Amino acid sequence: MSHPLLVRVRGVLTPAGPPAPLLGHSRRPLVRRLPYAVAALFVAILLPVTAMGLGNDYGLNPALAALLAVAQTVPLLIAVSRPLLAWEIAFTAHVVGALALLTVEAREGRVWPWTPMGVIGMLLLLLAVGLRERRGTLVTVWMLTGAVGVVFQGAAPARTNGSWLALFLLGGVLLLVGGALRERGDARRALAKQETISEAERARRTLLEERTRIARELHDVVAHHMSVITVQADSAPYRITDLPDAAREEFASIAAAARESLTEMRRLLGVLRSEDGSGPGGSERTPQPGVARIGQLVEATVRAGLPVELTMPEVPSVPQAVDLSAYRIVQEALANVVRHAPGAPTRVSVSADEEGAHLTVLVVNAAGAGAPARPVETGGTGHGLVGMRERVRLVGGTLDTGPLPDGGFLVAARLPLSDEAGAEPTAEAEEESFPV
Repeated sequence: MSHPLLVRVRGVLTPAGPPAPLLGHSRRPLVRRLPYAVAALFVAILLPVTAMGLGNDYGLNPALAALLAVAQTVPLLIAVSRPLLAWEIAFTAHVVGALALLTVEAREGRVWPWTPMGVIGMLLLLLAVGLRERRGTLVTVWMLTGAVGVVFQGAAPARTNGSWLALFLLGGVLLLVGGALRERGDARRALAKQETISEAERARRTLLEERTRIARELHDVVAHHMSVITVQADSAPYRITDLPDAAREEFASIAAAARESLTEMRRLLGVLRSEDGSGPGGSERTPQPGVARIGQLVEATVRAGLPVELTMPEVPSVPQAVDLSAYRIVQEALANVVRHAPGAPTRVSVSADEEGAHLTVLVVNAAGAGAPARPVETGGTGHGLVGMRERVRLVGGTLDTGPLPDGGFLVAARLPLSDEAGAEPTAEAEEESFPV
């Protein structure tokens, strides 16, 4: 097991985050390129000067001097995106260089253990580290720099002239400045993020207020008229004498349809007024229509004057989401026929495949030769088809919609009956449906 002190040192010497260029957050390309240009400039200056200084001024072997010069200066290029790693490489090279200088004769007036060019390079690296790393890492880097200087001071006091102290003090100042700039930048980014979150909250609050306003208007306008229709339809047999039985049944059907519309509208109002869109008590507590009620839906449509033929053999157990989606698809498709092709012969088919893995919902209307010359609506918002596609997508099925060659229209949905209903459709499933 590693010693706790080594674990702590390893932790503080681990970069604070993934490598990213200094000033990489700037929107201006020139500012983002500036660290690379500065690093390249200092490497171009310090590399030859360090190599010649170690060889000529300090008397070190030229090959070793060149190798040490590369190791001490080239990390400045790495410091643009990985300043801590660059400091570790350069600091190790400077320590090795100081030890190598102990093997040659000391010369008068030469700075040791850090050379003048080495001090400049190390100060640049310390500034880069301060701009990127957290406080614990900065303190550790600063203390290691001072500790090594103290060790060399004690090992060869005759060689040193206090240059290590200058690096220690100036480096501490640069680490402090870099750390302050980094924390200021982090604070500004956090503030910008918080402002974005606040803006999203304001938009959400505005949405809820708009939902409440719509719900209030729906209640004031639609609920009133639907209630009047219900009352008039219920009271018509008592107000109008000698009504035939067919008319009484028709008024009763109108009243029942109006009451069902009121129930669904109140459910919609609950959804609009709730923050999570689930309505009072949650949508799971409210009974939802399903495949079993498609027959009633078709009967109501036939009474409205649309010739509809229903084919629906016995259907196996259907997941709740698929059950509701199948009903809504048939409901919207029939509503579209009533609006855009009134009187057109329509065929509705709901069946499961032989494996019992998918439910197929098919609504096809002809061109409507016997329909009135003008449809009830000549245009539309397209929200109906969008809603169908969204319902089918949410249960992991496929949907085909589009005009037929003879002028009719087709709506065909294939919904999964497995427990995986509700998963996102696969790419293959998406390709099966054609866009309209």
